[in-house]
Amino acid sequence: MTARGLIIAATRSGSGKTTVTLGLLAAFRRRGVAVGAAKAGPDYIDPAFHSAATGAAGVNLDSWAMPPAMLDALAGDDARRTDLVVIEGVMGLFDGVPGPPGRTGSTADLARRLRLPVLLVFDVSGQSQTAAAVVRGLASHDPGVRIAGVVLNRVGSERHRALAADAIDATGIPVVGAVPRDAACALPERHLGLVQAQEHADLAARLDRLAGMAERHLDLDRIAAMAVPMAAAAADHSRQGPALPPPGQRIAVAADAAFTFMYPHLRGSWRRDGAEIVSFSPLADEPPPDDCDACWLPGGYPELHAGVLAQAHRFKDGLRRFGATRPVHGECGGYMVLGEGLEDAQGVRHAMAGLLSHATSFAARKLHLGYREARLLADGALGRAGTAIRGHEFHYATLVSPGDDSAFLEMTDAQGYRLGAAGGRRGHVSGAFFHAIAQA
Repeated sequence: MTARGLIIAATRSGSGKTTVTLGLLAAFRRRGVAVGAAKAGPDYIDPAFHSAATGAAGVNLDSWAMPPAMLDALAGDDARRTDLVVIEGVMGLFDGVPGPPGRTGSTADLARRLRLPVLLVFDVSGQSQTAAAVVRGLASHDPGVRIAGVVLNRVGSERHRALAADAIDATGIPVVGAVPRDAACALPERHLGLVQAQEHADLAARLDRLAGMAERHLDLDRIAAMAVPMAAAAADHSRQGPALPPPGQRIAVAADAAFTFMYPHLRGSWRRDGAEIVSFSPLADEPPPDDCDACWLPGGYPELHAGVLAQAHRFKDGLRRFGATRPVHGECGGYMVLGEGLEDAQGVRHAMAGLLSHATSFAARKLHLGYREARLLADGALGRAGTAIRGHEFHYATLVSPGDDSAFLEMTDAQGYRLGAAGGRRGHVSGAFFHAIAQA
């Protein structure tokens, strides 16, 4: 049976999409619904919360970085194994980058392509009837995007709720929930977003509270009735190629609290292409297993564990031996660990693996954020020289010493402006701050 689906969107970031999404996922799971989740855009952190709430692996759907056929395949996979798919949007409903229709990275792109209704989460703090004018404008902005209902968030009182809800109902779009201001439901944040799901010892209790919030303040029956059959599930995905070619047949992947940023679709793509993934923990001082033929260091939070990594001599020695004969690639945090040194937030420098010659700092913080298209300058772990790959950067660390390695990538931003050479490569080792999502 094909799942039904809907999209959770908002007028802007910080409106409460994640809180409402997690509440819905946990509440529907309590009801015995096989619920799946997806996240619009290149977010690593929210999908882990989705997985904890649903008990199933989540996925990212990114209309800028992923070819349309890949979006259909990933959404269809989610639909075929669940009864209800809830897709959490990114930023505001229509926010994205300039690009061809359907390739802007916006939540609206997904609503239009997958033909799914939108449940709008609206933070009404500081306003009441004016919310109706905003809803009316959003509803008429694009005839291919249908807003099926509204959830009011951060409602101050019953009178506040009634003023906003009555005005919005008059537009013909129903209000199907109103969540009061409640700091107890908020999830703590750090510099790259929410504190990661696996770091919450009380995560189950938090999800229980969010499920209770949804049961008390949202009309779950009406929201479930808004969902429509997932058309993507009926598509033929037999010729969908891998997001990226696997860097080896048996891939050692660093996986612990310092290395968590790896996309589920990338793992799945490699496995479907016949590769085996073997996890190891640098924080536990484990080297990459010697029976692997490639090593992948994902991004994450090595800056929070720099002292431990500096003392992980078995890991660093084993990584050097591995890289002498086999491919090793580091993304963002993994790239930082491949360098000579890493400064933590206090400015203390910690010795890293030294497979590349650069050094990075989290003390000299600067936000680097945005979509990127990278062209490989040499054959390596990401593919053949000249291959174009879409992905993104999202980090606060800076290069304090660029080193003398050969450049690994040529990058442009989402609008095609050249950003120059990036990353480094030496022998079998490569790395960059760039997070790869899919071949262009």
